Amino acid sequence: MLSSQQLQEYDQQGYLVINDFISPAQRQVLMQRAADLIESFEPPQKRSIFTTDEQERSSDDYFLESGSGIGFFFEEKAIDSEGHFTVPKQQSINKIGHAQHLLDPVYKTMVKELDFATVGRELGIKKPRAIQSMHIFKQPSIGGEVGLHQDSTFLYTEPKSCIGFWLALEDATVENGCLQALPGGHHIALKQRFKLLNNGGTEFECLDDKPWPTRSLELLEVPAGTLIILHGQLPHYSAANTSNRSRQAFTLHLVDDACHYPTDNWLQPIASL
Repeated sequence: MLSSQQLQEYDQQGYLVINDFISPAQRQVLMQRAADLIESFEPPQKRSIFTTDEQERSSDDYFLESGSGIGFFFEEKAIDSEGHFTVPKQQSINKIGHAQHLLDPVYKTMVKELDFATVGRELGIKKPRAIQSMHIFKQPSIGGEVGLHQDSTFLYTEPKSCIGFWLALEDATVENGCLQALPGGHHIALKQRFKLLNNGGTEFECLDDKPWPTRSLELLEVPAGTLIILHGQLPHYSAANTSNRSRQAFTLHLVDDACHYPTDNWLQPIASL
């Protein structure tokens, strides 16, 4: 599925952009399924807000349990200080995650149809395992920033094997918070690991305390239907959505089942699946 030129570009840059990977009909299936899931979702009294604040995320049990379920996370600005919605429910969700590719028939069928496993093998994964999925909304005007990070921080294997597949379900522009990546940054050491503690809870373990390089990030403005493949150690970022247009995306992360997947990773695979 990938040419030698594409493989070389991925090795050099740490990311690869493939246009027209998913059809308009397939995009519509995923967006409609997400809308249906949100419609049937009854928000609990205690609502889990997606945040890049490390302490708050690490103490959120709902977030941790979503690794083996289908969780709904709210935009920070969608809920006021008294817990009331500032926007309608359909416009309040930051993302759905993290196991719909295993538990939901629509997402499960689409992942199989798009054959991410074959692409993963061509990129060097011996035994591809889909470990995490997310439907990300980046809502108009309130879609939050996602700080610079490396995916292997959260999906760690020994040796490191994580690869991210980011599908643009809608146009991604600088105004609505497109991805930004550090070209060649996958050669940088992994900075952190997000892991479970023996006595409960989680922590970010520092692996490398050198500051991020100061060179500029590459703006990855792409039209709907584009696939962006991200090396697990590639530093990437997305700014807040300041526009009146959403920026929906579907992401899937693969790891190599031939590698060791530690039992202290925050996300533990569903044994029955």
